[in-house]
Formats: sequence, C-alpha cells, structure tokens
Amino acid sequence: MANVTISIDDDVLKRAKKIAIDRDTSFNGLVREYLESIVAREQRRRELQIEELDRLFEESSAIVGRVTWTREELHER
Repeated sequence: MANVTISIDDDVLKRAKKIAIDRDTSFNGLVREYLESIVAREQRRRELQIEELDRLFEESSAIVGRVTWTREELHER
C-alpha cells in the first residue's frame, strides 16, 4: 500500500480527526474510505454509461452502408 503526503488546513484536519473518532476509525481510514467510495461511484457511472450505449445500439434502426471512402480521403486537407 502506498503512502501519500498531503497538505491540509489545521482546522480541517482537527475536525476530520473528530469525525474519524466518531466513526471509530483513523484519519487515514476516513480518507481511504472516502477515496474508495469516489472510485466505486466513478466505476459504476462508467458501467451505466456503457450499458446505456449498448441498449441504444441494440434499439437503433440505423443502417450503415458500404464503406466507399479511404482513410486517406477522410484525413486529406
């Protein structure tokens, strides 16, 4: 597990430590829990986006025709 050093306002640190005590954890545990929750929420958000895109692709009635262009034609200036 990696160690991280951060700068934080003394008053914020003091208040955060009190919150950690109320939750029966350490300041490090509080920060770790918070970061884990952010990562989990972001992962779930991405999963939902992928599921929605998959649903849209399945429901789409778009028809893609034959490719009549080359990569070079798309990128010519």
